[in-house]
Amino acid sequence: MFVDEIVVKLIAGNGGDGCTSFHHEKCMPNLGPDGGNGGRGASIIFEVEKGLKTLVDLRYHKIIKGDKGVNGKGSDRTGANAEDVIIKVPQGTTVTDAETGEFICDLVEDKQQFVVAKGGRGGKGNAAFATHDNPAPRISENGEPGEVKQVKCELKVLADVGLVGLPSVGKSTILSVISASKPKIAAYHFTTLNPNLGVVKLKDGRNFVMADLPGLIEGASEGLGLGLKFLRHASRTKVIAHVVDMGAEELRNPVEDFKVIQNEIEKYGHNLDKKKLVVIANKMDLPDAKDNLERFKKEYPNLDIIPISAYSLDGVEELVKKLADILDTVEPEEVEIVQEKVYKFEEEVPFTIEKLDDAWLVSGEKISRLFKMTKFNEEESVIRFAKKLKNMGVEEALEEAGAKRGDDVVIEDYVFQFKD
Repeated sequence: MFVDEIVVKLIAGNGGDGCTSFHHEKCMPNLGPDGGNGGRGASIIFEVEKGLKTLVDLRYHKIIKGDKGVNGKGSDRTGANAEDVIIKVPQGTTVTDAETGEFICDLVEDKQQFVVAKGGRGGKGNAAFATHDNPAPRISENGEPGEVKQVKCELKVLADVGLVGLPSVGKSTILSVISASKPKIAAYHFTTLNPNLGVVKLKDGRNFVMADLPGLIEGASEGLGLGLKFLRHASRTKVIAHVVDMGAEELRNPVEDFKVIQNEIEKYGHNLDKKKLVVIANKMDLPDAKDNLERFKKEYPNLDIIPISAYSLDGVEELVKKLADILDTVEPEEVEIVQEKVYKFEEEVPFTIEKLDDAWLVSGEKISRLFKMTKFNEEESVIRFAKKLKNMGVEEALEEAGAKRGDDVVIEDYVFQFKD
């Protein structure tokens, strides 16, 4: 089953909790804090596997979850890090945020890796909070929550030559006669519903990969037919080989057929119209093919046109050699391999305040992370939480919003009282 688009939820592992502990020896209690830090939670990493051709494996994993890091222990023992989750994906997989559309990574090289959802760091144990002023702190942290993301994975096949054209112009037949690929071939439209790949080998030792891409129709750039699915795959190819039915079966007009597809390619954008273009004039064994070819050449005198008959194999050897020669001259496109996510600087809003019916709601990513990492069963942890909120300006912002002492303040699932 060919699957080239999937949405999956990723839940990276939380960090392990830090430990509150004090070193004890016989007759010598309270020798100092020795609570260790928690281990790092499992990150979810995508890795390119060259042999994969589809995203079908992800279809059955709608949610992928990483393990939590091991909690810290006494005697300064740091918890073990959780093992990262490695997800194998095919070459040409692009990952974006399904909710915002933000680009995350483009995976094109074999064994290339990218951390798509980062595991949370381990919480600090009380040994890490020891200072000169507070040598015996009774405070530790919960582990940091792991990242949670809904991501969209799209596969864009990697091929040197992409065969494009209207349905039933002979793309699958061409691929079948010049490579070992065996695509479905039948006398009706849209027999190719998914891209087929074939390796073309020349007698001189050269070889290249050709893709037979789903047939286009007018309006493809706007999503009609199989259009967007095809155009996405064509964007990866080095050379566009436009197959035209020069025999004009089904009362076709080769000139108009060519215009339809080229118009859709130009509308789609993404530099698809800037790629090297070759026209394969197919079905030259049919009666009207030669006359149609002459009219086509007059209409498009500057195009690189290769006449063939995939049925009789006339011109096929010349086609293969011509495509190989063109590929030798085509500069490879530079594909940016993103190893780190780059963030644009924007003034961060650390929290928001909203008036509810009988309380004030304080929310924000930093607030949520601080809340989840605070151990509210430890008095010093609660005091630290309150100080951090004050330093972030939450107290001042509540007063400016109209909050009075004694009002309820809601953070996550807890209700606090606004006090001095």
